[in-house]
Amino acid sequence: MGVEEYVIATLVVVVAVIVGQFAAGRLRVPSAVVLVLLGIVLGVVPWMHSLSITPEVILLVFLPPLIYNAAFFSSPKDMRNLFRPILVMSVGVTLVTAFGMASVIYLLIPAVEWPAAIALGAAVAPTDAVSASAILKRVGTPRRVMTILEGESLVNDGVALTLFSLAVTAMAHPLPPAEGLVTLGSVVVGGLVHGALVSWFVLWVRPKLRDPSIQLMVALITPFVAYVPAEKAGFSGVLAAVVAGFVLGGRGEGPLPPRVRLTGQVVWKTLVSLLEAMLFVLLGLQLDAVVTSVQEHYSMWQLTWVALVVTLVAVALRMLLVLVVIPLQQCLPRLELDVPNLRERVVIGWSGMRGAVSLAIALSLPATIGGEPFTERGGLIYIAGVVVIGTLMFQGLTLPLLLRKLGLTKSDQMQREALDADYEMSCAALQKVDELQTSGTVDEKTAEAVRSVYSRRLSELQGLMSEDDSARQRFESGVAVHGEIIQARRDRLESLYREGRIDHDVFQKLNHDLDLRDSGGGTYGD
Repeated sequence: MGVEEYVIATLVVVVAVIVGQFAAGRLRVPSAVVLVLLGIVLGVVPWMHSLSITPEVILLVFLPPLIYNAAFFSSPKDMRNLFRPILVMSVGVTLVTAFGMASVIYLLIPAVEWPAAIALGAAVAPTDAVSASAILKRVGTPRRVMTILEGESLVNDGVALTLFSLAVTAMAHPLPPAEGLVTLGSVVVGGLVHGALVSWFVLWVRPKLRDPSIQLMVALITPFVAYVPAEKAGFSGVLAAVVAGFVLGGRGEGPLPPRVRLTGQVVWKTLVSLLEAMLFVLLGLQLDAVVTSVQEHYSMWQLTWVALVVTLVAVALRMLLVLVVIPLQQCLPRLELDVPNLRERVVIGWSGMRGAVSLAIALSLPATIGGEPFTERGGLIYIAGVVVIGTLMFQGLTLPLLLRKLGLTKSDQMQREALDADYEMSCAALQKVDELQTSGTVDEKTAEAVRSVYSRRLSELQGLMSEDDSARQRFESGVAVHGEIIQARRDRLESLYREGRIDHDVFQKLNHDLDLRDSGGGTYGD
């Protein structure tokens, strides 16, 4: 395929993502299933069937933003408090799961050698906190469960990619244990150092950039600057992206102004969602080629049976480790670990869905080894696809029911915290107004006008926090009125533009201001 065909194919895949996400929302089924089915349908089209994406493209285009995004929006404070259980889950559970699944693959498919089996085990070992978090946040769950899952997903990606890289290297030539340990140390340390240097440089250069568009560009290329040079130098690009995201996210995007942060978050969420969805469509596109390549060596029934066994082993092994093995450490002397209670461990174990990162790793398996075709690649990708889709469907659909049965749903917890924080912020605003008036910075009339706004806000919050139904209705009515007012201003702005009374640049600026006010959702257009 030429460049033009690749551009058209990319547009077709993006359209398929939009249609798939819309259809999944209407059908109330996991979007991954719909996207894979759409990919299979697109694979029937001859020129789409010939679409070939190299493993290097998967690693360089998809992984950096996915890994960086997960690290950036993590909570450093919560993860520090739960560092030890997160470390045990992300390193211990990930490695045991990877080698456990590799053993099953090696036993059930004799043609697959140990390095290839370990590579696939590493690919499907890391869990996807995005899928679990979407469900857990919707129904509500204890905060430390969320923190452990997100922290585990953040670190286990780096652990899995490092193991995967070593396994792929061993596929080409034997790797003695001593050499493997030295390589592992250099890969890990080099990735951590490079990620730290990139984050330091971004924090240093960002205050010197005054143009918001340039600041946003720097934010967009940061994960690639962290990942690509580290990989080219033989280090772990994943760990470099994790460190950069973790450091920069902990600094609140550094000195970025609020409007740039608002735009950046929208861009990042859209980009990450698009990349994740595209991976499922690409899996569907490659399934036909995968099936064709493996039929010479295996029957589809045999391969499907192996994939289902691997999926069950992945689920059972995680549950066994979380429920039984990890609590046993409390019997060891001089070792204390904040182990979640039984109900929380059940949720953590059952939230081990695999997602886009596992797909990206599996799709990056090399097509050739030592110049010879890697004939088992298609079968391994097929197994990985079944594990990902199987866990997303089976565990993802049953997780809300499990949470309700265990009594761990706390849907009003975040709302209560938001109200408490809003109340404290409004009190701080009133105190600041008093200080400014006392110092003579603002006149009495201005201070009274601002004070009335926040006093009214405090009254509403007190009503909402007291669970007064009438106060809640008044608040909701105020939000509705605010929306009507914004729409009236927008309609008038558009009529002024159509009448030629304002310039296009003025129209764009005022319309952007209305968008910012409307996105605040508050009664005062904050």
